[in-house]
Amino acid sequence: MRVLVVNHITLDGVLQGPGRPDEDTRHDFEHGGWAKPGASDPAIGAALRERMGEGFSWLFGRRSYEGMLSHWNAVGGAFKDGLNEKMKYVATSNPELELPWPNSTLLSGDVPGAVAALREQPGGSLVIMGSGRLIRSLLPHGLVDELFLMIHPVVLGSGERLFGPSHDWIPLTLADIATASTGVILATYRP
Repeated sequence: MRVLVVNHITLDGVLQGPGRPDEDTRHDFEHGGWAKPGASDPAIGAALRERMGEGFSWLFGRRSYEGMLSHWNAVGGAFKDGLNEKMKYVATSNPELELPWPNSTLLSGDVPGAVAALREQPGGSLVIMGSGRLIRSLLPHGLVDELFLMIHPVVLGSGERLFGPSHDWIPLTLADIATASTGVILATYRP
């Protein structure tokens, strides 16, 4: 399996709360829902389907897993059903975490080691959405195969960023780039 990161980010690298005002208000974040104006572009949906394909599983950090669970199971609909049907791996430091979604498996302890073992399995992708801390823990170990970043033409100045202070230098290669009609840059990077 390959590990594919799929995230909406701002020009200044913020990935916190792209979908809804109440999505993630940690640290008094008040800009939730910032991706709404550009996220509905059909080019984004087509690019997501192309990259993720049919045979994928989710790989989430605890906060992203719990946030999606509470939101989509309350909203219902096709996206809820699709999330419930797909395999979900959840990385956390809490080995006692309960996973109420069907098809959910806990990854605790040596998360990079567990992800490395999953990558050795044949076929499909492990898709990470949100989960900045998880992504930052995997990149230095060479466990991310591709980053598909939807870079929105907005600067927030605050919020959790995809990349933060680090001692790790990770060179990336731009593999593909396109622009949606809303000004969102669809950039694919590979280590």
